Amino acid sequence: MEIIMAIAAGILTMCAVYLILSKSILRIIIGTGLLSHAAHLLVMTMGGLKTGAAPVIKDGVTQYTDPLPQALVLTAIVISFGVTAFFLVLAYRAYQELGTDNLEEMKGTDTHD
Repeated sequence: MEIIMAIAAGILTMCAVYLILSKSILRIIIGTGLLSHAAHLLVMTMGGLKTGAAPVIKDGVTQYTDPLPQALVLTAIVISFGVTAFFLVLAYRAYQELGTDNLEEMKGTDTHD
């Protein structure tokens, strides 16, 4: 199971890098979202996905699940949602002002720096 999750994280990273290297702002935003999902999946994979045990330690309990990877991923999901929302608002405002989402066309010229 862990090997499948690691391969999925690699494929997500590959797709994210491809999208981030494009010239469209919307594709770059989608790429950063995919990259954050790949990082979340990688943390969950490396943390070990254990089922069937409680995530707390009590007296007499010998098996438990480590809640730290889940807590870290949940926090990272909330942060990446906020960053993606900010990127989308920034891209929308740039599209309103400039009329394009192509990064090559957004570059300033000598007269408009």
